[in-house]
Amino acid sequence: MEKIRKGDEVIVIAGKDKGKRGAVVRRVGAEHVVIDGVNRVKKHVKPNPMKGEVGGVVDKNMPLHISNVSLYNPKTKKADRVGFKLLENGKKERVFKSNGEVVGV
Repeated sequence: MEKIRKGDEVIVIAGKDKGKRGAVVRRVGAEHVVIDGVNRVKKHVKPNPMKGEVGGVVDKNMPLHISNVSLYNPKTKKADRVGFKLLENGKKERVFKSNGEVVGV
């Protein structure tokens, strides 16, 4: 079970975009995530008439290493670590380490 999943709201804790918040758009491999509006780069794109694409400069979200982001806790309004708790029925739930609340997606 992963600590950070697609759709989670995270906050960047290291790097050039430190302090920015956004939702996880997708996971890239086991150790990288793409976050909406964070780590944006400019990419020069050639036109492709077969696909109907025009050329130019495009903004693109690039992956960040998972160690540079932390889950955002809406109760404390800060970054928080994630732990796991085993329920009575045998399922595992993600919980915030600071207050023990279940992480809701």
